[in-house]
Amino acid sequence: MLRVGIDVGGTFTDLYAWDEEATASHKVRMAKVLSTPNDPVIGVMNALAEAGIHPSEIGTIIHGTTIGTNALLERKYPEPALIATAGFRDTIEIGRQKRSHLYDPYATKPSPLISRNRRFTVSEKMGSDGKTVKPVKREDAKQVAEQIAQLGIKNVAITFINSYVDGRHEKEMRDIILEVIPDAKIALSSETSPKMGELGRFVTTAIRASLFPIVENYISRLEKTLEDAGCTAPLFIVKSNGGMMRSAATKEHPEELIESGPAGGVAAGGLIHHLLDQKNLIITDVGGTSFEASLVEEGQGLVTDEYELEWEMPVITPMLDIRSIGAGGGSIAWIDDGGSLRVGPKSAGAAPGPACYGKGGTQPTVTDANLVLGRLNPTLSGKFQLDYEAAVNAISTVAEPLGLSVIECAEGIIDIVCENMADAIRMVSTDRGRDPRDQTYVSFGGAGGLHAYRVAQSAGINRILVPSFVGVDCATGASTMDVRHDVEETFYAPIEGLNPKDLTNAFDKLEEKCRHLLKSDGITSQKMSFERIALMRYVGQSYQVATPVPNGSINQNTLLEIASTFNKEHKREYGVANENFPVAFVTLRMTGYGKTEKPKASDLKIASGSGIQKGTSSIKEQRETYFNGEKHIVDVHDVSLLSNEQEIDGPAIIEHSNSEIVIPPNALAVFDQYGFTHITVDKTINQSNKEVMQ
Repeated sequence: MLRVGIDVGGTFTDLYAWDEEATASHKVRMAKVLSTPNDPVIGVMNALAEAGIHPSEIGTIIHGTTIGTNALLERKYPEPALIATAGFRDTIEIGRQKRSHLYDPYATKPSPLISRNRRFTVSEKMGSDGKTVKPVKREDAKQVAEQIAQLGIKNVAITFINSYVDGRHEKEMRDIILEVIPDAKIALSSETSPKMGELGRFVTTAIRASLFPIVENYISRLEKTLEDAGCTAPLFIVKSNGGMMRSAATKEHPEELIESGPAGGVAAGGLIHHLLDQKNLIITDVGGTSFEASLVEEGQGLVTDEYELEWEMPVITPMLDIRSIGAGGGSIAWIDDGGSLRVGPKSAGAAPGPACYGKGGTQPTVTDANLVLGRLNPTLSGKFQLDYEAAVNAISTVAEPLGLSVIECAEGIIDIVCENMADAIRMVSTDRGRDPRDQTYVSFGGAGGLHAYRVAQSAGINRILVPSFVGVDCATGASTMDVRHDVEETFYAPIEGLNPKDLTNAFDKLEEKCRHLLKSDGITSQKMSFERIALMRYVGQSYQVATPVPNGSINQNTLLEIASTFNKEHKREYGVANENFPVAFVTLRMTGYGKTEKPKASDLKIASGSGIQKGTSSIKEQRETYFNGEKHIVDVHDVSLLSNEQEIDGPAIIEHSNSEIVIPPNALAVFDQYGFTHITVDKTINQSNKEVMQ
């Protein structure tokens, strides 16, 4: 049976599948088709058909989707109601009253997720000690429920102050709503994210309530379509934390899908770590509309608790630290009011797409620039014929006002978008205390190999790795994912004076919740593993640092070890630490993993020479290509004809079925046993790449 990963992006829908029972030569199947924004389910089925997979062949299907993120950013969802404690109606709109641009007098905040006329209050209050200060008045609560019913609203967020300590008031309010609106879908902040800090808790709960109908409708339609086509396999959905969960759980926890798509790429980084034992990786993904960057250390993506959907909209569920900017193949080039060339963030997307797609697009994009420069296959590896003249005409619309030739303007477009991508790499690395020069740049995405060299060069990275699954990386990573659940609760307690048994008991309760979630996803006890994390801070601080906590019973010596670990983590993140400052626990997190099948390294290896007869050249054609304003006639290599340890001097192009890798002058590429391409930015330093391959 096939294990299938499918990722639906803004422009393309990708598929990667491997058969656990087949021989290596027939193990992997890949497909890349245009996304269908009006109904992503069609794109999923098209990808299966393109890969020659009948739904009845599927043993497990794992799906990454941007449907939740897109709905939130575009505000395209049935707007819910929000019920807050009296006095806190406008918390999600007021935010922290910080400015995104300190000196911009015209800066405006994004519109709130829920309009003010759909936000209600009830007079109640829970104390910070979990004791009722003011009970919920049933008459007032029922009146609010009736107002919501009159508006025809079916999805509701309940966000009471201090409910992270005890959620019984929120549960009382939920019961009253269900009396009035029996089919209402209700999100409680005490269940969504029971953590201190009302803004993050309120916003996260509002997101859950907003996405209930969108995600449930999409997942249900996908389940039905697959079932009608003969698929009996369980459907899993990729989560923002780098794991996956069953589709039934997804409908109850839609806020965990915000980074569902890009998370697959981080999982693919874990696969690379497993194969090559590379510890420090910067994972990048260049798609049609965006560029994502993240770090993978020891095979695990870094997790953040400080993600913001938009300015002043914190999401406080554990999420992979993925930085995303509007820079991709469809990014549109334009001239600002000062007469400077800009690229993105606006994108041509899948419809109409770049001008060269011949689907009605007329604005110049990054893809058009790559085609004009000769770096892109004019047939997109046989998918369809690109319109070269349309690309030239589109770029001329910005080249002429700037007094540039089409070639000069096209190179300028590539340089600008690559600098934007390099800035994202600096954010994700230096912001977390990591030096990008210590990393290996891993290039993913259909357009990743076109820009990898230029981006890495700008970021000061010398080692580039382009995997064989470069064009379908998120789908590849999805197919290797474990089930993962994170369960959290507030546990504020300074280490000094803490009874270790209280900490042990708190973690034990969280582990039981994790076990229940894993079991509901079909994971047996033998395949479960658990990891403890404490979000800690120096007493008086307003931010936390994630600190590993050992499993098992905790004693006084363990507390000292935890404090020491916190100091080390704080120093790594922020460059400073002080062992004399008192340390406190703030939030406890239990992460439960359900181990799944993984492709074997031996099955992913290619035979030396890829089975090609000795003496066969990997060069399929030559192409006129421009670098730094100079024309070059470069060799185009067919990746399927490359052999293990084969070296390719730039300038050259390596062509995959779903992408192309540009090797500029003075660069060196080496092909390895897994079909991965290793590029040395400075080819005088080649020994490190050879050591990695061995």
